[in-house]
Amino acid sequence: MTEPTSAAPSIDVALVRRLLAAQFPEWSDLDVRPIEPGGWDNRTFRLGDRMTVRLPSAERYVLQVEKEHRWLPLLAPHLPLPIPMPLRKGVPGEGFPWPWSVYRFLPGETLAVELVDDVRQMARELTRFLRALMQADATGGPLPGDHNFHRGGPPAFYDEQTRQALKLLAGDVDTTAAGEVWEAALAAPFAGAPVWFHGDIAWGNLLVKNGSLSGVIDFGTSGVGDPACDLAITWTFFQGESREVFRDGMALDGGTWARGRGWTLWKALIVLAGMTGAPASEKAKQRAVIDEVLADHRRYG
Repeated sequence: MTEPTSAAPSIDVALVRRLLAAQFPEWSDLDVRPIEPGGWDNRTFRLGDRMTVRLPSAERYVLQVEKEHRWLPLLAPHLPLPIPMPLRKGVPGEGFPWPWSVYRFLPGETLAVELVDDVRQMARELTRFLRALMQADATGGPLPGDHNFHRGGPPAFYDEQTRQALKLLAGDVDTTAAGEVWEAALAAPFAGAPVWFHGDIAWGNLLVKNGSLSGVIDFGTSGVGDPACDLAITWTFFQGESREVFRDGMALDGGTWARGRGWTLWKALIVLAGMTGAPASEKAKQRAVIDEVLADHRRYG
């Protein structure tokens, strides 16, 4: 990922209030408060009880604003779970240089094992959502590119970065086995028709309410292409029986799973190698993910 070409301003409650007063004064009297954790690509704030305000945190995320406003209303009717619904699109102003959004608020807490009544059922719910997303009309949809950091394209886009991470982690992880996983991903090119994918199916983008999956948020890295990038949750969240339920429900071929392992490995390696600026607390998690991916390759690869 490249660095932004211009620095982001301080994104806080005061800025959001100024933007609302200038552009959507009908909402300027509503309470504004930050949502924690606030996200990496965007900063999100509650607006009253029924809306959120979402501002890109850097220039490289700006392309996602128009994409979500155009496509989410078209996708929503075809999906079995609620997704964010854009209400208004703001323009640069008040010292903020980029477009921004007001969305309808989706209730729920971000995914955690202790919040789910039955993880196997949650795996079924997620597969239904992802299968429905894949079956939505992809005509004219956004192909992989800068707007989503090339998710949905070939993993080979990150070949140089992955090999650099492997060199940095020599002696720290089983780089021979990891290299085999990566080569398997490169050797299984996507040959199907492009389909819709989310691009970042992770705990922070899945909402739970009353013990069940209740919504999917943050479609900033969505697009039309190879759905393999949506498989990372197989190894980052599911385990044992729930993992097998998810695998069976997705009903994908071995090549897609090989690329899914590759996408997951790439992300875990660059975080563990300190190449992303992620906090140190993430490294232990990513080491565990690498172990899961390597074990999965030995079993299915």
